[in-house]
Order: sequence, then structure tokens, then C-alpha cells
Amino acid sequence: MAFCRLPAWSSQTVRWFPKAAISCLPWEAAMAFPHLQQPSFLLASLKADSINKPFAQRCQDLVKVIEDFPAKELHAIFPWLVESIFGSLDGVLVGWNLRCLQGRVNPVEYSIAMEFLDPSGPMMKLVYKLQAEDYNFDFPVSCLPGPVKASIQENVLPDSPLYHNKVQFPPTGGLGLNLALNPFEYYMFYFALSLISQKPMPMSFHVRTSDCAYFILVDRYLSWFLPTEGSVPPPLCSSPGGSSPSPAPRTPAMPFASYGLHTSLLKRHISHQTSVNADPASHEIWRSETLLQVFVEMWLHHYSLEMYQKMQSPHAKLEVLHYRLNVSSALHSPAQPSLQALHAYQESFMPTEEHVLVVRLLLKHLHAFANSLKPDQASPSAHSHATSPLEEFKRAAVPRFVQQKLYVFLQHCFGHWPLDASFRAVLEMWLSYLQPWRYAPEKQAQGSDSQPRCVSERWAPFIQENLLMYTKLFVSFLNRALRTDLVSPKNALMVFRVAKVFAQPNLTEMIQKGEQLFLEPELIIPHRQHRLFTATSSFLSPWPPVVTDASFKVKSHVYSLEGQDCKYTPMFGPEVRTLVLRLAQLITQAKQTAKSISDQCVESPTGRSFLSWLGFGSTDTNSWYPANDPDEMGQDSIRKTDEYLEKALEYLRQIFRLSEAQLAQLTLALGNARDENGKQQLPDCIVGEEGLILTPLGRYQIINGLRRFEIEYQGDLELQPIRSYEITSLVRALFRLSSAINRRCAGQMAALCSRNDFLGSFCRYHLTEPALSNRHLLSPVGRRQVTTPARGPRLSLRFLGSYRTLLLLLMAFFVASLFCIGPLPCSLLLVLGYILYAIAMTLLTERGKLHQL
Repeated sequence: MAFCRLPAWSSQTVRWFPKAAISCLPWEAAMAFPHLQQPSFLLASLKADSINKPFAQRCQDLVKVIEDFPAKELHAIFPWLVESIFGSLDGVLVGWNLRCLQGRVNPVEYSIAMEFLDPSGPMMKLVYKLQAEDYNFDFPVSCLPGPVKASIQENVLPDSPLYHNKVQFPPTGGLGLNLALNPFEYYMFYFALSLISQKPMPMSFHVRTSDCAYFILVDRYLSWFLPTEGSVPPPLCSSPGGSSPSPAPRTPAMPFASYGLHTSLLKRHISHQTSVNADPASHEIWRSETLLQVFVEMWLHHYSLEMYQKMQSPHAKLEVLHYRLNVSSALHSPAQPSLQALHAYQESFMPTEEHVLVVRLLLKHLHAFANSLKPDQASPSAHSHATSPLEEFKRAAVPRFVQQKLYVFLQHCFGHWPLDASFRAVLEMWLSYLQPWRYAPEKQAQGSDSQPRCVSERWAPFIQENLLMYTKLFVSFLNRALRTDLVSPKNALMVFRVAKVFAQPNLTEMIQKGEQLFLEPELIIPHRQHRLFTATSSFLSPWPPVVTDASFKVKSHVYSLEGQDCKYTPMFGPEVRTLVLRLAQLITQAKQTAKSISDQCVESPTGRSFLSWLGFGSTDTNSWYPANDPDEMGQDSIRKTDEYLEKALEYLRQIFRLSEAQLAQLTLALGNARDENGKQQLPDCIVGEEGLILTPLGRYQIINGLRRFEIEYQGDLELQPIRSYEITSLVRALFRLSSAINRRCAGQMAALCSRNDFLGSFCRYHLTEPALSNRHLLSPVGRRQVTTPARGPRLSLRFLGSYRTLLLLLMAFFVASLFCIGPLPCSLLLVLGYILYAIAMTLLTERGKLHQL
């Protein structure tokens, strides 16, 4: 496939990188004669080599160029080199195709690419070499995520410090806005966006994401720039004779407390000027901070139009500040973004499964990074003591940089992801964020296999400050689960995973405590008696605080994500409890359905479909459960489904304290019992003006094959649709023949059928429809017996058009030939045998009618 092809590879292993092994190249001659060198000669030479030379040789040449050429010359090739590695931002060029490059498939090329792009490899040396000279590179705003692009184009600077003092307006006659980025930022922008901009891999191309070069590079960059042990390694020495100065960030470092609370309006042209932070300690983490901001902005800053309107509104951004100061929003009139800005953003973004897996890797590492603080550093009292920038960054990484955008990203996924098993990737990403204790350096005491470990009270602040992540997204998952097929083992596993996580001891109690803190009543203070709230969470006024510090943090969290006028639905309130009871009902119903499928699998022979094709078996397509893949309907899969659902039901009972009586009542009210005719009841309905109306439960039952309406053909049997076991052309020809006979012999057939002797009974058995008078009419308002106008006697030859009849005739002729019986005698024997059978059936039919009388 075109976009999965790899560049021209070499089959020989390359060692890094002996100078003697590199022959004299054209750009080496240019270094020997600098007066002959043209400004674009190096770039043109490398572009030509990218077409003519194998991949390994090109990497050797690039390492030589990076080591020998000055930053002035490398500045010209850097944008081209980055694009040739990560592909173009429009997805046309795939570059090195790191998302498809795997070590087990292309081991030599994989090792070369990974060593070249390693945090300590040649490519990063080039970045630091250019960084030391303070070069800038233009990055088009049009290639940024939709919300950021729409915001900047409407002169509203996004709240992330990543964009501050970087926007460059085009010159007169120029097209488009650009960001002026330093080499490290430019490299990371391209690296992060290559996950989004490149075309998704085709379904036929199976690649395990965790084995790909891109996924492993993300892990290496996170481990290098966000270390869980020690400090961030300093920039590598790029000059042979000495060490290069540590590249300083061009944007002044902002206090962590100000992140997310500052929005600037671009009223005039912003000139990009280099500014070095006066605090040398900030140089320790500026690369770490930039890396995290780039990953978050490029991977999580995607959501729907309505969410964009909500998050980009300056009024919404100031609501948290208004709450903290207890100032009425009427005193403020922030400038609202123009309607053009809101309608300009029409991005329809749906993350891929690969995208979600990479974000989950980021979240897991961030938890480990934040939890690597020592207990004395992580305590609240540590803020008052002098701490290193890295320690402050560890405390601020998740709440300041990730929390808000991750919440919006998860909401978008929960609301727009297809209702299939691929949602498992989103689910595991969410559950990974909800369980930071899994990535703590100290391991909690593990109980027995049947007893999960208890969640420590030290995680209560995290749970309270991420309350919506636990409660609102849990409700979103309930709504998804109520619309999925729980008989599928993959869907049953997802319900089991969520229930198991929330059923961990002490977690439910801490979530309830967080909800209580949020729902605590608060005293509204008059505007003339404002009290200032300090960073240390203490009031300057001697009045006693109305709300506790914990309650304030929970309210700030909810209001910052949902706005102060949000309608919060408690997770343990009556509305959510009703949803849980519905889910428990569907789980019980799915268990019974899985059991019935298991029974059908055991009872039905392997050749069922073949026999049905021949007409021997049942032709009712509704009698077989069609909702799942055939591969999921084995006995082992059904056993897993039952096991997952059983445990999920038990966990839900523990979380919401459901009694056994309630579960028993749900099972009884399910209505899955067989009726007096041994048939399943109709789907759940309510009676309306025009008949029965399906409820949401009834639609779920029909979609997943749990219940169905009994559908019978009520028209003329001669005119019913041609079946799959019939020959179309032969059925139509036989219908025309029988119609001609019926028209010509209608009077004679009616006279014969009106006789009261045996001949009349014989003719009535063959020329009338015996079940016509007993047929029922199914209507939306019930079932009733109707009187259908009687049709006259007629001949039907349609049975001769089925494969079954023709196959039986062929088998009869074949068996007769084995006994040396010709076709004509065999036909006479068949006719004679049928006449005897018809006489017997006529006698039995007449006797049955006498008993009914």
C-alpha cells in the first residue's frame, strides 16, 4: 500500500559511524573549497542522496553532516530533514513511516532509525546545535489542531503558554499566520503531529502499536525528559572541542499558579524577540515543560464545536476566578469571541485507536513522574520550602497541563466513539488515569486473589480534584453500556473492567466524600464585603471560613471544567441508581440469552445451515441469534461472557449497595419466561394511540436478538417471496403453468371439491389450503383471529421449484438405476407411491374433522 511503504532500505548492518568508512562526498569537497559553496548546495545534495542512496548510507551521511557543518549551514536543511523523517503535515509524504516500522519485521532499519532519533542520538544533537545559536523556524498555524487554529485566526491567544510571544503575522501580501518556534519546539511539533496528520493504517495492515518505532520513541522521550529518578539530562555536547551552552527557553517561564488562568488578546502585531529567563534553575526543566505542553496540545486539543464554544469563551475562563473572589460576574464584561470564530471551527475529529494508545502511554508515565516525588516533597507543607523547579513541575504537571484537556478529550470519545469493541482502548486510557496508585513507587500490600487491595487515603485529594473524571464519565459509560450488546464477550469484559475498578475497597467512599464536599451549601457574601483569597488557601479577613479547603478545591475543579451554572448529577443519586438498575437488568437478561445460545449451539448439528438450504430444517431466520460474530459464539466465549457478567453484577451490587432482593426482583420482572405456547414474549412495548410503541428496552431487545415479534406471511401463499431454497426461474414458470390450468379448469375443480364422497375429500386435500381458516392476523394492538375470504380450489405446482424436491427426485432416479429400473418405470412407481400416501392422508384428515365436530 502506498502510504505503508518504507523508504529504500539497506540490508547491511551499520556501525555508528566510523569516519574511515565514509567516502569523499560532494559536500566534503564543498567544505574544502568554501568559495565554491552555494547556500543551497548542501540541501540539494542531501535531497539527491535521499533518492539515490539506501537508507543506511543516508543516515551515515547525515551524521557526518551534523558533526562537521556549522549551525549556519545546518539551519537551511533542518526543516527539510524534519519533514523527511516525520512526513508532511498534510499527510501526503509519509517520511520514514515510523508508525509502521517494527523491529521484528525490519530489524536493521529499525535499529538505525531508533538510534538516529534517540534522545541522545544525532538528530537531537542537531537540535541542540541549532538551539545554541537561537535560530527560529516558521510553523504554519493552519496545521495546528482545529480549536487552536480557530482561536489564533480570530486573534484570541490560546491559554497555553506554548503559544505566548510566538505568533507572527504575515507580511504584506503574505498568506497565513505562523508560529516562530525554536529548534526543539519545531522538532517536537512535527513529531507529535505526525501521529495525527498521517493517514490511518488500512484494516488489512495489522501492526501492533506497542512494537512500532513511533510508540517506543514516545516512551523514550518521556523517560528522558520526564525522569522518574534523578534530573533531566543536560543537552548533549554538539561541538568536538567543548561543551555547547545550555539552550535557554525563548519564552519567559510562567509561575505554575498562573497556568490556565491567563488569556491574551492579540490587539496588534506581536514581535517575536528572544528573552532569556533570569532564573538559571528554570533551564533544568524548560525542555520537559515544552515536551509535555506540545504532546498535550497536539494530542488532546481536539473536540466538538459546542465544546470549543464552551472552552474558548473568556467568560467561562473567568468563572473560576469569580468564584474564588466571590465576585458577581455582572461586574465584569469580558470580550466575547466573535460569532465568526465559533462558526469557523468545524473540525470533525475522531481519534484513532493508535492515537488513544499513545495518549494512555503519556498518562501512565505522567502518573509515575508525579508519584516519583518523595513523601516529604509531596506533602502540602513542602510548598512553603525551597524546592527545585523539577519538583514543582512534578506537582503541577497533571493538574495544570493535562486535566482539563484530557477531560474534554474523554468526553468527546465517550460521546462519539462507535458502539463496538474498539472502545476498549478509550476505556483503558480512562481507567489508567483514574488509578494513579498503580504507578506509585511504593506498592501497597496485596491481598489474596479474591480480595482486591484497598485504596489508600493519601489518594483522596487526587480523587476530589478529579471528581468529574470519576462521576460524570462513569455516567457516560453507563449510557454507552445500556446501548451495547452485552452478550458479546468483548463488551461484557468492558463492563467487568469498569465495575472492578470502581469496586476497589475505599474508592467508593472517597468518591462519595468528594460529592459531599461539592454539594456542601455555601454562604453568598454581599459584593461590598469581598474577601481576598490567597494562594495559601487562607482568608485575610478574621471571619471564619464558610467552606473548607477541600470543598473549595472540589468546587473549583467542577466549575473550571463545567462552568459555575453546571447541573451536577450525583453518582450515588437516584438518577444514576436507576441507570445502574437498568444495567443490572440487561446483564441478567444477557446472561440468560448467552445460556440459550449455548443450548442452541449444543443442540443444533454442524450441518444445520446446509440442511436449511435444502429445506429440511427451519427456515425462520429469527430463530438464530445474529448479533455477534460467529467466532464469539463458541462455548469458551459464552463461558467467558457469563463469567464477566456475573462478576460485574456482583461489583455493581457492592458499589451501589444493591440488595439481593432487588436483583431477584429485577430477574423476575425481566419477562424472559416462556409463555403458555412455549414462545418468547414480545419486546417491551407501551400501548399508544396507533398501537404498540417500542420502549428503549424493547429496541435494545430487538437489536441484540433478545426478543422478537412473531412474523408470519399472511398473504396468498402462491405470491409469497421466492425463498433462497427455490429456483427463481422455475418457480415463475410453474406459477404461470398452474395459473393457466386453474383458469381453464376452475369449474371442474370446484365441482369435484363439492362432492361429499371420498373423491371430494381427495380433491379438497390437494386443491385447497387447509390452514386458511385457522390463520391469525398479527396487528400492532394484539393478535386476533380474522375471517379471510375463501379462495376457490386451485392447483399449486410451486413445490416442484425447490432444490429439495429436485434433489429427492434425482436421488430416487439414481437409486432406481442401481436396481436396473428405468426412468419411466421409476416415475410410475413414484406416482403410485404418492397416491397411496395421499389416500392415507385424506383418510386421516377426514377423521380429524369428525373428531373436531
